[in-house]
Amino acid sequence: MRKTRLLAAALALSIAFCGIATVTADEIDDIKNQQAMSQAELDQVNQNINTLEEDKNVLLGQIDSVGQELVLTMVQVETLAGEIEAKNAELEVTAANLAAAEEDKAVQYEAMKKRIQYLYENGGNAGWATILLEESDITELLNQAEYTQKMYKYDRECLEQYASTVQQVAALQQQQQLEQSELVAMKNEQELQQANLEALLENLKATNANYDAALANAQNLANQYRDLIAQQSEQIAVLEEQKRQEELAAQAAAEEAARQQAAAEEAARQQAAAEEAARQEAANQVQQDNSTPDYVAPAPSEPEYSEPEYSEPDPAPSVPGDSSSYAAGQAIADYACQFVGNPYVWGGNSLTNGTDCSGFVHLVYAAFGYSVPRSSASMPGAGWTSVSYSEMQPGDIICYSGHCGLYIGGGQMVHASNETVGIIISSNINYRPIIAIRRVV
Repeated sequence: MRKTRLLAAALALSIAFCGIATVTADEIDDIKNQQAMSQAELDQVNQNINTLEEDKNVLLGQIDSVGQELVLTMVQVETLAGEIEAKNAELEVTAANLAAAEEDKAVQYEAMKKRIQYLYENGGNAGWATILLEESDITELLNQAEYTQKMYKYDRECLEQYASTVQQVAALQQQQQLEQSELVAMKNEQELQQANLEALLENLKATNANYDAALANAQNLANQYRDLIAQQSEQIAVLEEQKRQEELAAQAAAEEAARQQAAAEEAARQQAAAEEAARQEAANQVQQDNSTPDYVAPAPSEPEYSEPEYSEPDPAPSVPGDSSSYAAGQAIADYACQFVGNPYVWGGNSLTNGTDCSGFVHLVYAAFGYSVPRSSASMPGAGWTSVSYSEMQPGDIICYSGHCGLYIGGGQMVHASNETVGIIISSNINYRPIIAIRRVV
């Protein structure tokens, strides 16, 4: 009977182990390996997204910078257009004044000719002889001669005055025409700069659109990898749960087989004990109760309080003051003046073969180791020392709308004016409104 129960328990245990499903650790490991590969691909895509976003941020910065420069250039074009219109009005007034002066000169000349004709007709050799014979009073004769001399002198002075007026007005007209040509050249230069900036901005925006498309594709690919990883995680969770349930079922079957085996062994033991009890006297069973004293945990001690240490804050860093050097500015101005007479070339980068206004200032300062912007639009806002009109010294940069030059003292500046006159020294720095004066040294 005992052998029969042991065989039954062993058979139940064998059946329990044979009934385990075929979910293995290798299957789960394979899916985990696939998931790791998917995660690596996702990490690479995310890295590509970060790189694209960084490049796009740089591009957006360029778009913003070009946009600001474009706005400044457009403002300068409008400002120059207004200045050209004002200069045209001045030229019209000057032309009218010149015509009036010429007319006054002609009228005066005609009047003088008539007076001279009258004097010759009435005061020639015969006329003076008649006066000498007819006049009995020598004083009257002298008065007439003095009056004639005064008329000659008056006519000459009037004619010289009108001629001088015509010459002055003509010189003013020539100066205004030169200034007008300079304004027109600067306006054309700024309009070309505006066109270039607009084209550059369109290219940058097109590149930004390409970045947006690439980012959208990368985000879509990343989402696909995330979905795949989520599916793989779900599949792993299902297999692990299935494996756990199978292990629990196998464990329960093993425990049941062990319980049945233990019950069979207990029944055999009880049968042997009953047989032994029949042969022996019943033994008194002594039970000994062992007890352990209750354990009382000691009360937690209060943590010691320590006063936090106080340290003085570091002193604020000192900011060095601004300084300037008149001698350095004078040296820069003297150096710039040696290129007077060289040609004006828009976009050129040679002090001898040709450059434009901002290129002239840029190259002169570069010769002394200073870096200034290459664009006249950027110079008024550059981070140098701003000085007032009364504080100007040689070497300071005078900024106009769309133009710039170097102050050389005495109310004069040297600058690359236009293609007609090239690099010149202008004696009137106020021929246009000054918008800023910047000191670099």
